[in-house]
Amino acid sequence: MAAELPRNLTFGMLDALGKAIVVGHYDDVRFPTEAELAEEHQVSRSVTREAVKMLTAKGLLTAKPRKGTSVQPASAWNLFDADVLRWLLERKFSLELLRQFSELRIAIEPAAAALAARWAHEEALEALRAGYRRMEAAEAGADDPLDADIAFHIAVLQASANPFYTQFRDVVETALRTSIHFTNRFKGRTASLPAHHAVLAAIEAGDVERAQSAMREIIADVMVLVDEAEHRG
Repeated sequence: MAAELPRNLTFGMLDALGKAIVVGHYDDVRFPTEAELAEEHQVSRSVTREAVKMLTAKGLLTAKPRKGTSVQPASAWNLFDADVLRWLLERKFSLELLRQFSELRIAIEPAAAALAARWAHEEALEALRAGYRRMEAAEAGADDPLDADIAFHIAVLQASANPFYTQFRDVVETALRTSIHFTNRFKGRTASLPAHHAVLAAIEAGDVERAQSAMREIIADVMVLVDEAEHRG
């Protein structure tokens, strides 16, 4: 057990620093030195050094000779990294971020649904049906609505039979969590069962165009709300 402690400390440090960077804690202040971080968090220099190396690999930090370590602009962050995506959920809600997520989703998920209609095998279809059954259960109060919605959309990515689409699962999950945070402001705005069933039915029928169109409509609905909110200012 003791052998795992440094690793646990490193990941604890990684999480604390990563979250602080992403939520803007260091936007207007100098990023601390390794010695300062070690003292502040009461960990060894080696733990701090390893955490900083990991954050550098994720694009959050950069180290330059004689200039020390500094925070990178958000444009340099690895936005497909699961940790970075998780930290983004800690930020103050942003319509701009939701719009950007939705723009990415509408480029990915309809195409994944089309591929699923063409290539999905029975096991993938059953996972998709299971996701939809969870959404039905959530509607009746027997499952978590957000988790059920995520399960359905992840199942679509997996049903595409394309590993590149499957690896967007963390992005899609984070985008959905951001989207639900926004749409919950609207009374009665929960995931539409008929809209999701249309995706399922089209994939089951092998109807490529209908699957693509049905998925696009789900995401476009959120984008309309975002546009309206942005225009209201």
